[in-house]
Amino acid sequence: MKGIVFTEFLEMVESKFGYSVVDQILDASDLPSQGIYTAVGTYDHAEIIQLLSNLSSEVDLPATVLLKEFGAYLFDAFLKNYPMFFSEVDNVVDFLKSIDGHIHVEVQKLYPEAALPTFDYELDENRSITLIYKSERKMSALAEGLIEKSIAHFGDPYQVTSELLKEDGSKVKFFISKV
Repeated sequence: MKGIVFTEFLEMVESKFGYSVVDQILDASDLPSQGIYTAVGTYDHAEIIQLLSNLSSEVDLPATVLLKEFGAYLFDAFLKNYPMFFSEVDNVVDFLKSIDGHIHVEVQKLYPEAALPTFDYELDENRSITLIYKSERKMSALAEGLIEKSIAHFGDPYQVTSELLKEDGSKVKFFISKV
């Protein structure tokens, strides 16, 4: 998993819960990286799971809630660091359609070792979109936070619901429909 995910996660924890919580979750974790991350580095995704689990225990919030919040936070980081992915579209549907066919293609060029989730989509006649998330990392709550923040960013009148397609969370269907 790319280091930007780790660095932004720790920044989110610090901004929402304070630096002492960052220290506590790092101290409580057994991390091969020792909690030292660079944005361009690559780290085992099990480390973010450990950090998330320890944060959940520390702040007494479910990990899925925290992961969804992190998705929204991460959207802002992507917007700041990769504005070219957002400037080419002016609505949430076109943005979501571009994830696998454009954004992830460009990310793979920059970081060939990146293991990204996949998103298949279907568009209906009302411009509602269905995204099928697939990832062995099972972080669909992160994707949901990113999706919800993209809706807010573009200011489009959509809502998100989801359906678990595999019990282990590796495949989830998101319905993004007009309100």
